[in-house]
Amino acid sequence: MTGTRMVVRVMDLADDPAVWAEYDAAHARGNTPQPVLDAQRRHGIADMEIYRAGNRLVMLMYVTDAYDPDALDAESVSDPAISEWHKRMGVLQRAPFSDGTGWPEAPPVFRQSEHP
Repeated sequence: MTGTRMVVRVMDLADDPAVWAEYDAAHARGNTPQPVLDAQRRHGIADMEIYRAGNRLVMLMYVTDAYDPDALDAESVSDPAISEWHKRMGVLQRAPFSDGTGWPEAPPVFRQSEHP
């Protein structure tokens, strides 16, 4: 995508297949609340994909120069529909590291295009 860059984030779910199914269903087409999607787009997320392998989630965000995670976080707290979504998903999620950071960014360690 022209004018965008990729941001990769990771998160874990509770180690329970029922939780995985609930998370997958919540993210199925038509189930993510429109205010959540609108806020993401308004704050520079051009596209987002979440992949799941067991309880591990990997989020790929394609963001524009307008990407403003702080403004998105602030709106997420102040908008009841978005806040409720995050609370609902937060019950299913487990921070992948001991510091408790949710959805930490994963910097690149390998890029095939940089190798002959």
